[in-house]
Amino acid sequence: MSFCEHCEGQRFDRAQVLRTLREVRRTLRDAKCGKKVDEALVTALKAVAGLEIPHLEFEAPISDVVH
Repeated sequence: MSFCEHCEGQRFDRAQVLRTLREVRRTLRDAKCGKKVDEALVTALKAVAGLEIPHLEFEAPISDVVH
């Protein structure tokens, strides 16, 4: 199973944002910035992870490409 170019790009972009937010969270946790900062980053991580970006094209299913 594969993803169309548009959807693959969206998945890559979201993954890149999540990795960056996790790294910021680790950095701030190591700096002991406090519970409120960590809670804010957890909220941001959940929001980005929950994003549903719809596919803009409709194509009849003729292959095993997932949109």
